[in-house]
Amino acid sequence: MAEILSKQNLNKISSHEENLLNWEELLNEFQKTFGQDVYNSWIKNINLKKEFNHYIVLSAPTRFVRDWIVSRYADKILDVIKRNKKSIQRIEFLIEESDQNLEKVNIKKNNQVSFIENSLLNYNRFNPNSSFDNFVVGESNELAYTAAKKICVESSHYNPLFIYSDVGMGKTHLLNAIGLEIGEKKKVMFVSAERFMQNFIRSLKSNDMVKFKDFFRKANVFIIDDIQFIRGKEATQEEFFHTYNELVEKGAQIVISSDRSPSNLDRIQQRIKSRLSGGLVIDIQPPDLNLRKKILESKFKEIQKNFNENYYLSDEVINFLALEVTSSIREMVGALNRVLAFSKINTKSPSIYECKKILKDFIGSNSRLINVESIQNVVANYFNLNLREMLSARRSRSLARPRQIAMYLAKQHTTNSLPDIGRKFSNRDHTTVIHAVKKIDELIKKDNEIKQNIIEIKKKLL
Repeated sequence: MAEILSKQNLNKISSHEENLLNWEELLNEFQKTFGQDVYNSWIKNINLKKEFNHYIVLSAPTRFVRDWIVSRYADKILDVIKRNKKSIQRIEFLIEESDQNLEKVNIKKNNQVSFIENSLLNYNRFNPNSSFDNFVVGESNELAYTAAKKICVESSHYNPLFIYSDVGMGKTHLLNAIGLEIGEKKKVMFVSAERFMQNFIRSLKSNDMVKFKDFFRKANVFIIDDIQFIRGKEATQEEFFHTYNELVEKGAQIVISSDRSPSNLDRIQQRIKSRLSGGLVIDIQPPDLNLRKKILESKFKEIQKNFNENYYLSDEVINFLALEVTSSIREMVGALNRVLAFSKINTKSPSIYECKKILKDFIGSNSRLINVESIQNVVANYFNLNLREMLSARRSRSLARPRQIAMYLAKQHTTNSLPDIGRKFSNRDHTTVIHAVKKIDELIKKDNEIKQNIIEIKKKLL
């Protein structure tokens, strides 16, 4: 197992330098094990610094290189080393920057370094914990997941790939997973819209636009997160438009995320919205109860594995969290972390009563806050429907009536405008919401079953 070691601690340890490993021979074995591309990009950047009885210390030129190697290649590196010396049980890493290493990442010590070159690694620093392997798939996100996997195999199959959803539904996880999957084969640029905008403004002020254009237009895969943040910024939109066009013309794959569909992006140039709509546009719906359970179980196992700690959590607690926290996946995982902290301290799984105490302010301010998404989830669960089906274009009564009830309750219990409610029901027009509200108002007066349904749903909401 790879561990992180500070340079200071290295000098405090005495070594027994008998039967030392031959690093040059090991490098040859690494080339055969990992292949030339991975070796040239990553493995050749590390060096053997110290060898002890049961472990070795390797150096990496930057924190990014170290983190990448630890997360993806450390186990195989250790296997190769153990074949040469069985007593080695683990690897430790330290970061050792040098002038030569800095040159490898295009940072020249003797020249004036532009802010873009100096931050090169920041645009390609993917989170190793957000991969396709640990993305939990359900009906609400399956299409987005499949499309993201597809472009890793066949770039420009649909261009751009545009993924949108409310906050905390997994968009950035998928974008990060794409970068992890193809980052070793192609030049990938991963940047938030806000960072793109900030660097554009700084380039203008420093009269450095040529370098800015060269930097952002050389990617084979260009991934931009939260595109909605460039709204109203005309100069930034102009630059993004030309960057987009040049990338498409050279055959680069573009992946974009947003909190709304291209057609609903406000204060964005029409020509940009038209291009964003020209590829594959996919929304991620709020997860249903089963998917929320799967996500919680997956995160629980991931935390146990990563931290090597004994946590205790019953199925009852998992069910409680899945039912109570419906606003977003991110908030649900936050609630899980609180409960696990209690479990670690008390070495037991908390009871439901204890969970309510632990999450008192959390539940009070989040899951008990009624919003359109929570209403949709409660209505779908009440009628035993799949949420995606309920929000679909199908007009059968078994789907249309629950959909109308959800719209009616959204109008009653949220502050959202009619157009906003319509958008959250798969981009329906506000007139559809008006019709739904009128229809349910009429049915409540003459249909006791509908009236009782709504009373029971309100109880679940409140």
